[in-house]
Amino acid sequence: MPHQPSTSSQIFNNADSFAQAFDEAWQEHSREDPSHGLTSAEKLEAILGRVAAHPFAQADPAMARQVGAFRIRLLDL
Repeated sequence: MPHQPSTSSQIFNNADSFAQAFDEAWQEHSREDPSHGLTSAEKLEAILGRVAAHPFAQADPAMARQVGAFRIRLLDL
């Protein structure tokens, strides 16, 4: 299920906008399935799938993956 950003947020083709969408998708996934049993790597893949339609993920999927991994480390997710 692709992540739909909140109506109050605007989507831009940049890392900051992608990071915000990634964080929202991560939190949404955690609320929906708190005992998901996924490793961090598996959850990263799941969340990247949710935000795959984001312009930044479309334009630079490798960098989007790096931003997602960085967010996980930064926020200790």
